[in-house]
Amino acid sequence: METTLVILAAGLGSRFGGNKQISHVGPHDEILMEYSIRDAIEAGFDRVIFLVKKENLEAFKETIANRSAPFVKIEVAFQSLDMLPD
Repeated sequence: METTLVILAAGLGSRFGGNKQISHVGPHDEILMEYSIRDAIEAGFDRVIFLVKKENLEAFKETIANRSAPFVKIEVAFQSLDMLPD
C-alpha cells in the first residue's frame, strides 16, 4: 500500500522573512523540508505531494525535488488564489 504525505509549501514565508521552503538551515546545507521528508521516509511514507505556487516551481525543482527524488516519489500540485471556492 502506498502511503502519501502532503506538504503545504505554497506560503509566502512572510513571518519567516523569506522562502522558508528552500532556505538552507542544516549544518550540511540541508533545506528545512529535507528534515520533514527524511522523517516521512523513516516513518514508511513512499510518496510526497507538495502543494506549491506555480511561480515557485523552478526553485522548488532545483532544491527540494532534485534532492529528494532519489529517496521518495515526488509529485507537485499547485495552489492559486484564482482557484478558491466562493
